[in-house]
Amino acid sequence: MTAAPDRLVASLAAYDGPPARLMEVCGTHTASIFRNGIRELLPPGVRLVSGPGCPVCVTSASYIDRCVEAALAPATTLLSFGDMRKVPGASTDLAGAAAQGGDVALMLSPMDSLKLAADHPERTYVIAAVGFETTAPAYALLLDEAVRLGLRNLRLLTSLKTVVPALDWLLANEPGLDGFLAPGHVSVVLGSDAYRPLAEKYHRPFAVAGFDAESILAGVLDLLEQRQAGRHAVHNLYPTAVRPEGNPRAVAAIGRVYEPCDAWWRGLGVIPGSGLRLRPEFAGFAVPFDDAAPDRDETPGCRCGEVIRGRCDPQDCPMFGTACTPRTPIGPCMVSPEGACGIWHRFHGAEGNRA
Repeated sequence: MTAAPDRLVASLAAYDGPPARLMEVCGTHTASIFRNGIRELLPPGVRLVSGPGCPVCVTSASYIDRCVEAALAPATTLLSFGDMRKVPGASTDLAGAAAQGGDVALMLSPMDSLKLAADHPERTYVIAAVGFETTAPAYALLLDEAVRLGLRNLRLLTSLKTVVPALDWLLANEPGLDGFLAPGHVSVVLGSDAYRPLAEKYHRPFAVAGFDAESILAGVLDLLEQRQAGRHAVHNLYPTAVRPEGNPRAVAAIGRVYEPCDAWWRGLGVIPGSGLRLRPEFAGFAVPFDDAAPDRDETPGCRCGEVIRGRCDPQDCPMFGTACTPRTPIGPCMVSPEGACGIWHRFHGAEGNRA
């Protein structure tokens, strides 16, 4: 149980330890931090930076191009969540593909595809399967049901990634990161123990926190107190949803349906073993795509890759709020509800928050 909010705020104000650069990995944490004014409560020398915890934001432009290609194929429908619709590819996005006559449909759940595929056997339904460990089990269950129903016109175009290898990469390549507010949703699946090898390897503390203001304040304070004391433990401050071992059934579903593979991350490059591809026994459901192929990192002038690495804030990008807005996004960080640029713009407009 966390301390009362006023006590947490007072403890933060009293912090007199070394400067700290802390990464909130998850975009949902970023939104809550802004919504609750937590940045304004940080003591001098303490900075929160965003990380690669937005799956849409780290997806390659070549993946979007492959989705566009699928949408334009004869007798094919591309199913996607809404936050993928305006992510730019090399020449267009999914909205542009629809304008060109492609069949792009939004889904509220991957399970929606089962009825569509059963009712329209003459069409092929391709699901844009993007996400982390949070969504990978849902696609695994979808395939189980597709096999049970004997559906042959359902496909997954996957760009599924795993968070821990990306954090390992960041810790090896960004030495200025002093602690991590671990991703809450992913931690529900993986468990808090998933971060212990990283904490031991790099001597950095991790705090698993929920999404309300009190929980985030407690997580930030925990990281600062650990840094001041020279500790590097993993503390689970979200025990109502996160267990040390995680969700064994979800982890088992991931292991049964997918196998690890190399994957390209925007701003980070190719990270060995950080992707998930369908195992050979599910190959009939896979749309071919090489998620490890090196991709262009940015449109010239866009700094999404640096935002994802915690190297700069969105308002440091010259395009932020001018050429790049939620209506005219240039980079994926402005598109997704979990993208740092979109969150900064939503809460502070074109000027960002320069505090």
